[in-house]
Amino acid sequence: MSDYNWKFSSVGGAARIKVESGADIAHLGELDRKLWTVLSCPVNGLEFDQKTLELIDGDGDGKIRVDEVIATAQWLTGILKNPDDLLKGDNEIPFDAFNTDNENGAKLLSSARQILSNLKLEKESICLDDTADNTKIFAETRFNGDGIITPASAGADEKLAALITTISETIGKATDRSGADGITADHIEAFYAAAADFKAWKESAGKEVFPFGDGTAAALDACNALKDKIADYFMRCKLISFDEGVSAAVDVSAEKLGAISGENLSLHADEIATYPLARPTREQILPLDGGLNPAWQGAFDTLKSLVLDAACPGKKGITEAEWLGILAKFAPYTAWMGEKKGAEVEGLGLEAVTEILKEDRKADLLSLVEQDKALEAEALSIESVDKLLRLYKNFYRFLNNYVVFSDFYDMKPEVKAIFQAGRLYIDQRSTDLCIRVQDMGKHADMAGLSGMYILYCACHSKKLGKSMDIAAVLTAGDVDDLRVGRNAVFYDRDGVDWDATVTKIVDNPISVRQAFWAPYKKVGRWISDKVNKAASEKNDKSLASLTASADSATSAPVAGGAAAAPKPSSFDIAKFAGIFAAIGMAVAYLSTALVSIFKGVMALSFWKILLILAAIMLVISGPSMFMAWRKLKKRDLGPMLNANGWAINASSFVNIKFGSTLTSLAKFPRLKAVDPAERRKGRIRTFLWTLLILAALAFAGLYFFTDKLDFLKKKKAQTEQVEPAPEAPAEEIPATEAAPVPEEVPAEAAPAE
Repeated sequence: MSDYNWKFSSVGGAARIKVESGADIAHLGELDRKLWTVLSCPVNGLEFDQKTLELIDGDGDGKIRVDEVIATAQWLTGILKNPDDLLKGDNEIPFDAFNTDNENGAKLLSSARQILSNLKLEKESICLDDTADNTKIFAETRFNGDGIITPASAGADEKLAALITTISETIGKATDRSGADGITADHIEAFYAAAADFKAWKESAGKEVFPFGDGTAAALDACNALKDKIADYFMRCKLISFDEGVSAAVDVSAEKLGAISGENLSLHADEIATYPLARPTREQILPLDGGLNPAWQGAFDTLKSLVLDAACPGKKGITEAEWLGILAKFAPYTAWMGEKKGAEVEGLGLEAVTEILKEDRKADLLSLVEQDKALEAEALSIESVDKLLRLYKNFYRFLNNYVVFSDFYDMKPEVKAIFQAGRLYIDQRSTDLCIRVQDMGKHADMAGLSGMYILYCACHSKKLGKSMDIAAVLTAGDVDDLRVGRNAVFYDRDGVDWDATVTKIVDNPISVRQAFWAPYKKVGRWISDKVNKAASEKNDKSLASLTASADSATSAPVAGGAAAAPKPSSFDIAKFAGIFAAIGMAVAYLSTALVSIFKGVMALSFWKILLILAAIMLVISGPSMFMAWRKLKKRDLGPMLNANGWAINASSFVNIKFGSTLTSLAKFPRLKAVDPAERRKGRIRTFLWTLLILAALAFAGLYFFTDKLDFLKKKKAQTEQVEPAPEAPAEEIPATEAAPVPEEVPAEAAPAE
């Protein structure tokens, strides 16, 4: 612990420091790590300005750790004259708020003024809107410090601007901070190297390289188009020369032609192209004036006009040796083409390339790049102004969700924590504790330790074309109608609606009230299940019996014989009487027991009965309520955030009172039914409730009356014992009966000795 006077408060069931001044932010580096609520949090998946989170994440690893938060706090508080301004969360910083005694502060103030100058704005403050668009800031500047030059960088030199465009179109391009296409020093070097190589390669070609002049390339293409087919033709001729018996096999098959002769042969051009180029003969000569496969006639005409007429003028046919000699003439050209260099600039043509090399503006281009790079520090400082503005607005709120969880525990409905993704509506309630889930498997394993009732939902937005998973915590209401597969609607923090479907439920207590009724609901469900099961078994048994009877009836003989004799009844009157006697005894016993219980209850006072009923309900619901109360006190948000990649360092309890603010239940006014049937049901319910209340009042009155009557009887009995009855006259006492002896004789009535 440092000597700094930290202030503490209880937040979420844990003691946490209070960050309520710029001095607190400046001294964060002195705070013991054990007192931080969070040790690290992810950059993605939070309801917070993404760029601000990336700026705090100094090493760019996707996690924001304590050291990075401290470094940001020290950088930020050093730039401002009054760090307390960070608590405002303003979008705009006045120039007099910069601490010019700080090196970074002075530099950023200069950059801020430069930004406004570029934007042609005259004011004494800068806001996020001024730095949001780099393209706008650098739109009318020649240089912006990124090492990329554009045609605008050439100024009034139109030839140099045109050369920049030429290089970007041939070698490649980069996007300048202004948003325009430009080139770098690497592009310039690559262009001039390619131009020099292309010129040297072009000039290395002699006459022998072009046996057919300027048409050599086209002539080679024509030869390559028929080279394989001509080689196939000469091989077939060689086979016939070797053995004339194979002539039919290597020539066109009459059967193949016959199979397609009745059809449109133009539709079979691909098949005809597989036939030999010409009719093979033992003379091994390729005819040049006719007799060729029609599928190859066009390609052969091109070859003849470009190559054969020049190489074999006046000939009607050529041998294989002559053909190979023609192909050999292309060897120098092929070798020269294999050594081609500077292909990137070939499209410009040799003349244009030669002119560019002759002008040699390479040095001028590299000079422009150097001038642009000279402003790199200033341009980076301009980006730092944007960083400053974002942190100035958002950093204090980030601390309220990192060092402490004050945003989460804030009771104002408009204040939400950065991990709260939105609001889920389901089963006539809404819950605000909804967290994006990055890894469903990991999250479901850890989140169960939170002690919360969690609905996992798969959400899809048609508007955004995106899907995501959320974990929604319910803290109020009943759960009887909640189940996997139920549909709901989720609204994110931007108000966009998502279709949501429950995919998994983590069952934990929601409230003490729910726990009170839980045992009765379980018993009710158990009874309902048993009744349904018994009814189902009885129904199945009845159907089976009915089916068997029908089968028996249809299989009985109906012709040529008498009807089957009816099966004798198995009814036993004695047995039947015994059963009813047993039932009567059971009913009598039960009635006697109920009467005894009723007499016992009648002997008790009204308040004793209420105490007995309360004790019974307490025995039934007490354990459930006690367990629920203990779990509700220990509901902890930490495991849910840990499952999402957070490193939570302190418990974050969601107690009963605070939990009730996270889930809102539907509230309805008293409405008068329009449907007559509903009104009739309402009257019946009112009558039954009235009857029940009157019965309860009558019952209470009976007990009070009984107690009063017993009291009067006891008082009368006591009076009779204190005042003895007068003696009866002797003549009225029958002779056969002795006078009654009083049970007690008062002392004053005893005869004197």
